[in-house]
Amino acid sequence: MAFANSQVSDLLATTIAARSRALADNLEHNNALLMKLRQRGNVKLVSGGTHIMEEIVYDDGDTSSGSYSGYDVIDITPDSPISAAEYDFKQYARAVTISGLEIIQNAGREQMIDLLAGRVQVAETKLRNAISAGLYGDGTGNGGKDITGLLAAISTTPTSGVYGGIDRGTWNFWRNQEISCTSDVGAAMSASTILSGMNKLALACARGTDRVDLIVADNEAFDYYQSALQAIQRVTNDSGQGLAGAGFTSLKYHGAGANADVIFDGGIGGNMPAKTMYFINTSYLKFRPHRQRNFVPLGNDRQSVNQDAVVRLIGWAGNLTCSGSQFNGVLSN
Repeated sequence: MAFANSQVSDLLATTIAARSRALADNLEHNNALLMKLRQRGNVKLVSGGTHIMEEIVYDDGDTSSGSYSGYDVIDITPDSPISAAEYDFKQYARAVTISGLEIIQNAGREQMIDLLAGRVQVAETKLRNAISAGLYGDGTGNGGKDITGLLAAISTTPTSGVYGGIDRGTWNFWRNQEISCTSDVGAAMSASTILSGMNKLALACARGTDRVDLIVADNEAFDYYQSALQAIQRVTNDSGQGLAGAGFTSLKYHGAGANADVIFDGGIGGNMPAKTMYFINTSYLKFRPHRQRNFVPLGNDRQSVNQDAVVRLIGWAGNLTCSGSQFNGVLSN
């Protein structure tokens, strides 16, 4: 039977609890997409409910609005094209474990704090990496338990499938924009075709003053864009402000009415699909953690009946949500 040490239990719980806000901050600062959403004020906590709801306004083809003259009859048919997309809560957890032997070897309070802080830091990193990877997935990973990420929100096949509970095959307004260099520009993605593809997609995503403000690229797409700019001397922002100042490899895109940061989110362990750029209007994308599951200790200690060890879980729940698919797009090969 595992023995319970109340001092260790309290230290483990308080160490995790004390670092929960730091972990949330670190997740947002170490992921360029989340950092941009936080700057927009679009990291919003959820208080409860069976699903995460995002209210949307859409064009349902109504023709009752229009001009009239004098005593013409005005159409007063009720029309309220307001609905909501709904997203499941996705849950993540990571264990912090300490054995009875480690407890007695680090019996001094300071030694125990150091040991537990190191264990919690490792767990934080792994949990943060798992959530970051999920942001670029389609939600089908691990039997559909992963975050519904950009692969679903901004699809290369936007005329089919259900996203946020809305059928894209039925509702045109819920289809994101999609440009293929091969099909829409005339040749595969390269340094000579990528600018044309980017311009076409930026125009397709624009409506009124709504513009793309963030472009996320994988290794190859970022390299093509960088090569296309080198002839005209690319300029990065290294003033300590914005994404470049935060340590992300960042360029700028000016064109088709848009002024957007172009960030590199590939590299070692990158989760982006190859030869892909996501064009994002961050006004319509939100990161929605649950208020009671934002990197907090889950319950009490877990103790095995036949092991001398104590386990605590760090938990998170929420999802990535979208309220305007048509304002986002993907550039692919």
